[in-house]
Amino acid sequence: MREIVVFSGSAHPDLAHRVCDGLGVTLSETLITRFSNDCLQVQLLANCRQRDVYVVQPLVPPTQDSLMELLLMIDAARGASAAMVTAVIPHYAYARSDKKDASRISLGGRLVADLIGAAGADRVITMNLHAPQVHGFFSVPVDHLTALGVLADHSREQDLTDCVVVSPDLGNAKDATQFARLLGLPVAAGSKRRLADDRVVVDSIVGDVMGRRAIVLDDEIATGGSIVELLDRLADQGVTEAAVACTHGLFAGAAVERLSAHPMIREVVTTDTVPAPVGWPALRVRSVAGLFAEAINRIHDGESVSSLFDGVDPTHAPPRQRSLFDRVHP
Repeated sequence: MREIVVFSGSAHPDLAHRVCDGLGVTLSETLITRFSNDCLQVQLLANCRQRDVYVVQPLVPPTQDSLMELLLMIDAARGASAAMVTAVIPHYAYARSDKKDASRISLGGRLVADLIGAAGADRVITMNLHAPQVHGFFSVPVDHLTALGVLADHSREQDLTDCVVVSPDLGNAKDATQFARLLGLPVAAGSKRRLADDRVVVDSIVGDVMGRRAIVLDDEIATGGSIVELLDRLADQGVTEAAVACTHGLFAGAAVERLSAHPMIREVVTTDTVPAPVGWPALRVRSVAGLFAEAINRIHDGESVSSLFDGVDPTHAPPRQRSLFDRVHP
């Protein structure tokens, strides 16, 4: 069987090391050089010939540098005669650019997917895309992992009496519903309108939250504006306290100050798909490195990746056997 070789860019080497620990391999070195004209150059310092190469690089700030490093690493591995090149992108930032919601607007999610394929990636592994349809932007196979099970395991360690799972918007309600089922809790959602990147309005709360404690679940928290606005509406509805959980904790701008100082927030938990902010010791971080390592092992061995999430997410359930009616009426 071909050897596994793992490289990392500068975006999140700690996660890459943890993935390698789960695989039982050593993280191979990468030399990244910036020229005087601001161009980047990447050199992979390990043999790639006829090996399965995995490049671990979330798209985190500075996002354009992270993306360019990823493309250059993929290109270098392809040029070094790798048997297969897999882009492991724990956080695909351009997934938020998934639809044309204004005139003459770019679809960054699709463009970046095209760039990754053009660079030479044979496969992509990612986690909790902001919008499921982004999966279809890629021309190569995509293994879409979920952190719902990891976050649910954390919540089960807490007192869940009188709790309700709340989604900040209706778009995330499907994940919130599945998360609530894992915990045996009711679910509610905010009706949100986005005015700008860091300004939102939550018009109402759909669901019964009166007198309950909230577990706010989101896929990504950037500035924290949506969470704070939601908490204000929840307080109006009689919610007494809240825990905040997300997969991708970017916590950009004033997010740390907003969330750490908010009187309703009991705790904030996230995963290590992106580097944790410094100076926030109360933040709880659960690792998903084991999920990525197991997914890589299963891909390498030709086994099912979706079975990792049996009982966690019905999206990954086994294919339904076609009935006689289906065969007669396709």
